[in-house]
Amino acid sequence: MNFDLSAEQKMVVDTVRRFVEQELYPLEAEVERTGECPVEVGREIQRKVLDLGFYAPNIPEAYGGGGLDFVTLMLLERELGRASMALGAWWGRPSNILCAGTEAQRERYLLPAVRGEKLDALAMTEPGAGSDIRSMKATARRDGDDWILNGTKHFISHADIADFVIVFMATGEEQTPRGPKKTLTCFLVDRGTPGFTIEPGYRSVSHRGYHNCILRFEDCRIPNEQVLGEVGGGFGVMNEWLSATRLTVAAQNIGRARRAFELALQWSAEREQFGQPIGRNQGVSFKLADMVTEIEAAEWQMLATAWQVEQTGRAGREVAQAKLYASEMLGRVTDQAVQIYGGMGLMDELPLERLWRDARVERIWDGTSEIQRHIISRELLRPLGA
Repeated sequence: MNFDLSAEQKMVVDTVRRFVEQELYPLEAEVERTGECPVEVGREIQRKVLDLGFYAPNIPEAYGGGGLDFVTLMLLERELGRASMALGAWWGRPSNILCAGTEAQRERYLLPAVRGEKLDALAMTEPGAGSDIRSMKATARRDGDDWILNGTKHFISHADIADFVIVFMATGEEQTPRGPKKTLTCFLVDRGTPGFTIEPGYRSVSHRGYHNCILRFEDCRIPNEQVLGEVGGGFGVMNEWLSATRLTVAAQNIGRARRAFELALQWSAEREQFGQPIGRNQGVSFKLADMVTEIEAAEWQMLATAWQVEQTGRAGREVAQAKLYASEMLGRVTDQAVQIYGGMGLMDELPLERLWRDARVERIWDGTSEIQRHIISRELLRPLGA
């Protein structure tokens, strides 16, 4: 592994960071105040990213995307993590699971998403099925050449602005050594399809303006042509195309932690108490030392894992480790940054209180910390027969 960034990678980092600081930071306070990112604001961000030529960087060039290698893509995500997620969401990264579609599906869904003409949302989580995907209750049953979808999904990010959703439904059952398990199938469902409704979700203290939604399917009829992948093959499609997406969470967490650290470092050098900068006090200086050490440990772990994914296509345990450590690191770093600022750290004149609140959800979504530990320990024990 070459630890030096290439000229292209440096250009990507510099371009994205400059865009984030100049275009997104000035919009954050209003999003926090209102809890909304107006569509016209999002569309303007989208237009500027398209003009930069950086839209859909995760999609292969063969489909019109940026075709970035996985390490460079994670560097981009790290920089986007510095900004409000409600704003960064408009820097389009269509779900790459769309690449698994047929030619007709790619024409209808993937290519418009790459051009910024359509937005997608991914729907798996249900009120009774979070990390345990196979326990989902939403179902799809065959009816001639159609499928009838019924059930509820929730915590579906940015479905309120999506033109279509990529939804997983239970469609059968298979026998396994551990007993019967549900088989899943992936479907493409357009906004406005009869029987499909998108409702506002819950008000969250984390990532204001980045809305979660509730999706309801009530005898929603769609043609067989909108099955993505094989019938009953949803779990395989999920693992093939979505297995490394948790590394995106790690990368963004590192960007947020770095921003919080930089604010705390500057404050430690400028703020004076008892006749000297507070950074000269061991109680503060040791906090800074611990913060930067944790950030850089998380960053190297994330980059090494991205490199492994790029080389082999797989890194299950390593991805889980990176997501686990980076999300928990972010909680510690933002908490220490608030402590260094004192009372001002909790005031909304600064982004720190937002970064602190936003950090809390990172240990929950895209697989809780407990799920990540389960994945890690299972992979360690299985070769030993335990």
